[in-house]
Amino acid sequence: MSGTRLSLALASEAQTRALAERLAARLGAGDTLLLDGPIGAGKTAFARALIQAAQARAGRDPEDVPSPTFTLVQTYEAGPLEIWHADLYRLGHPQEVMELGLDEAFETAICLIEWPDRLGDLAPAGALRLTLAPGEAETLRHASFVSDRADWTGRLSPILTEIQTGTAPDA
Repeated sequence: MSGTRLSLALASEAQTRALAERLAARLGAGDTLLLDGPIGAGKTAFARALIQAAQARAGRDPEDVPSPTFTLVQTYEAGPLEIWHADLYRLGHPQEVMELGLDEAFETAICLIEWPDRLGDLAPAGALRLTLAPGEAETLRHASFVSDRADWTGRLSPILTEIQTGTAPDA
């Protein structure tokens, strides 16, 4: 089975933000990002930058994007696209995902899912798993991307190259 496996070292918060902003331009309805990593790895900061970039691209004023830890799900409009940002940390069973309406959102919206392990078998096929891990320095993050869909490679490779070479805006 072919798929996507890529990685990148992010030397600063600006590079993490640039990654999110560039990725926002390549996402559409039905795309799901599974944001994985320990507490403090930057999952919510990444989601915030991505949502605000998508809103700006759609000509909307970027909204405040709080962590959905207590609300579980926050939704945002970005032009004709809806973005669902979910934090599943507090869920006890994968079946609770259905009660949130995520199963439908996986098909119609851009979904950003923190703590995706709580999905169990309900993670959508073709989702992109982005794992953020703290690096040796306080601002360093390691980002790895994995998906069973090969088309993510073509969507991600130019972004990662621009960030690695410093040619991405704000990189």
